[in-house]
Amino acid sequence: MTAKRKMQAQGAQVIGAMKEVVGRATHNPKLQAEGKAEKTAGHGLDASEKTKDAARKHMP
Repeated sequence: MTAKRKMQAQGAQVIGAMKEVVGRATHNPKLQAEGKAEKTAGHGLDASEKTKDAARKHMP
């Protein structure tokens, strides 16, 4: 996994978690949902990069 993609995935997860907490604290369901979506996207990006890395290891 490239460092840039790893940082993007981690950044999306952190920002998403922060938005989710702020949305919960301010009773803003839209912000809370947006945070969940962003956090999930970060997890998806991380998983796809790990899959790519695993596939590259098995290629000659």
